[in-house]
Parts: sequence; C-alpha cells; structure tokens
Amino acid sequence: MTRLDAALASRGLARSRTHAATLISEGLVSVDGRPVVKASTSVGEGAEITIAGADHYVGRAAHKLIAGLDGFAVPVQGRLALDMGASTGGFTQVLRERGARTVLAVDVGHGQLAPSIAADPGVIAVEGYNVRHMTRENLTAATGETAAPDLIVGDLSFISLELVLPAVAAVAVPESDILLLVKPQFEVGRTAVRGGLVTDPATRADAVARTVWSAWDLGLGMLGILPSPILGTHGNAEYLVHLAPGRGSNPTDFLAAIENVAYAR
Repeated sequence: MTRLDAALASRGLARSRTHAATLISEGLVSVDGRPVVKASTSVGEGAEITIAGADHYVGRAAHKLIAGLDGFAVPVQGRLALDMGASTGGFTQVLRERGARTVLAVDVGHGQLAPSIAADPGVIAVEGYNVRHMTRENLTAATGETAAPDLIVGDLSFISLELVLPAVAAVAVPESDILLLVKPQFEVGRTAVRGGLVTDPATRADAVARTVWSAWDLGLGMLGILPSPILGTHGNAEYLVHLAPGRGSNPTDFLAAIENVAYAR
C-alpha cells in the first residue's frame, strides 16, 4: 500500500506529489471508480486510478481566467502581465496563449510551475515571492522587468485579498486591468467556515463586498463581477472581479450583482 499522492506521481499521472495533492483536493482523482479527496489515502498496487477532465492546460484554474477574460472582454495581446500565485501556471498559460508579450509568474511557493510553462521564454518565473510585500522596486529586482504590468491577475490562497490589494495598487498603472479571484473561505472568520466551506450566501456576498470596497479605498474602481465557472477547494464558490486604477464604478453600483452571484450557488 502507498499514499495516493505518491502513487499518482510514481505512475506518471502527476508531475510531482505537490501536483498530485492539488489534483486530489480538487476532486479530480478517482480510485476504482470512487472519487477520493485525501492525498494520504492508501491505495494498493493494483488500484485503478483515473483523473477527470484532462485537457491541455497545466491546471484547471486556466478555465477560471478564461471565463474572466472573456466575460469582461479584457484584451491580452501584447501586454505585460503579472500572475500572482502562479502555482502550476494555468493562468500564465492562458495569458501566453492569448498573446501576452511577457508574463511575470510569481508565487510564494517553490517547485510548482509546470516545466513546459517554466521553459517558455516569455515567462519570467519567480519563486518564494510574497505579493503582500510587493513594490515596483522589488518586483523589478526579482524579475528584471523595468516596465509596470498593465494586466494583473491573481489566484491566491490562504491569504485575504485585503492584505494584498495595497501592493496591487502600488504596482498598477492607469492603463492596468486587474482580474482577481475572490475566495470567501479566505476572507471570512473561521466561525463562518464549516468543513472548509462557506455555505451562507450572505457571508459570501459580504466577503466580496468588503474586498471591492477595500480596493475602492485604494483607488481601484470596479468594472465587473462574475462567478467562477469552477468551484474551488472543498466545493467553495469563488468569484472573479475586474478592477482598474482610476476607472470603473463605486462598488455601490455592483451590490445587486454581488448578491445575485453570491446567492446563485
């Protein structure tokens, strides 16, 4: 018997145990026809292990960004993009496929970026980089890119966006488009999360509202909100918001839209 994450890696179904753990937590792995969501689950040598929803993207998060770029009609061609929380590189892959001239793929972790993405000459990958402490100066020092990103995207976990937004506002320029994934489970107190899930729609709506109000206070206007087409870890609903410095509306104009998406699932 061996751990499921180790079995995935040894059978070549995942690039590493870290990648395997991600696939498992996202509910994409089945053992003998039954979905398994714990990486530590023991499996035998003869167990049939399958992965659902395989496509050419290195991470299923790619589909979240595709929904945001299409839904908000955000152009990518020729832009300098910053991908915060790049992980395996799903967002970065989409940005490059859509013509971003360069993607600054930063992540606080190490060894997660898919080799095919890391090998792309149009990708500048920086590991061990905490975007909470990001400034224009240290971003330039880390990436070697002196220009400011005019497209900023983010899929961050285990940190509230309210802690990251000041840094985002600091590196953005007037022409920047900002697409962020709001994950209520990381925006609310522990008492609102049960079994890893935020089930109360009012709590989800409040999490999104507080995030966009924080952005507004930093000079980032709101241009739109959409539900993510894919549920997050443990089945949490997540939301894409489109922000921009000096453009967009007061979040008051979007309160009805926020409630609509929060109560939809």
